[in-house]
Amino acid sequence: MKIGNIDLGERPVMLAPMEDVTDQSFRQICREQGADMVYTEFVSADALVRSINSTLRKLVISTTERPAAIQIYGRDVDSMVEAARIAQEAHPEVIDINFGCPVKKVAGKGAGAGMLRNIPLMLDITRAVVKAVDVPVTVKTRLGWDHNSKIIVELAEQLQDCGIQALSIHGRTRSQLYSGEADWTLIGEVKNNPRMTIPIIGNGDVTTPQRLVEYYDRYGVDGIMVGRASIGAPWIFGEMKHYMATGEMPVITDAEKMALVRRQIEESIDRIDEYRGILHIRRHLAATPLFKGIRDFRPTRIAMLQAATRSELLNILNHVERDILPYRDIKQ
Repeated sequence: MKIGNIDLGERPVMLAPMEDVTDQSFRQICREQGADMVYTEFVSADALVRSINSTLRKLVISTTERPAAIQIYGRDVDSMVEAARIAQEAHPEVIDINFGCPVKKVAGKGAGAGMLRNIPLMLDITRAVVKAVDVPVTVKTRLGWDHNSKIIVELAEQLQDCGIQALSIHGRTRSQLYSGEADWTLIGEVKNNPRMTIPIIGNGDVTTPQRLVEYYDRYGVDGIMVGRASIGAPWIFGEMKHYMATGEMPVITDAEKMALVRRQIEESIDRIDEYRGILHIRRHLAATPLFKGIRDFRPTRIAMLQAATRSELLNILNHVERDILPYRDIKQ
């Protein structure tokens, strides 16, 4: 699959953009584990134009995490164009426009998936951003605003006409948020539309290597994004790439997984500070499948998620690695 001149190979597996998740450290680890392309956290056009330091830091891309995309969101043409030009100075391989974020503070203000209620403005923004920058521009969006307005098949053609070079589709409406099951049938319909010539990337509920292969086979998409299933489990990309190549699951030991968890903690603290770095990493610790299903683990999990210092958190992980994981008793 190619986005412009960027060749991601056959059946690429990509790290989806996620706020408070896809920071530089996590992107780097996911690339090392096998992700073919990574996306930044959501970058607010308004904040970028106003040179907010925390937003400017989101533009930093290391050489070893490339190819990488910067994803921007906003609700008017001028700020999105200016934000795209600023983002281009960080030399991303791709600038992606977020028309898919469903959370109230974004969509409720007309940005992200809120644009699904204002298609003319969505198309104006897309055309303007494509014209404003020299790097490939892509879009990520959803099936529609709600069950009664699943417009993605027609919308995909309109976005393609604006000049984008790939389209990512999350198989839910905005109203669904992240509930229910992702509906890939319309993603497949977009891909099989003979008028579509750009790559179509599917997203939503791809949680295992087996499902990844199944969805590639069933829907014929050009690429697949993995989002929530990677939180606390960056090794999922290695599992998926190995399974696609061999038809077998690789053996990734608990020690190898724990090493990645520890690395995320250390790099999060070093990048921000001890207090905020630990707060940031808690989402990964809460979601990681490494500790799921262990009998009587709840008190340890609570202690782990309440730890306030590096030494406290690492001491708990030492206990888990030494005294629990080797003898784990999994609930049936």
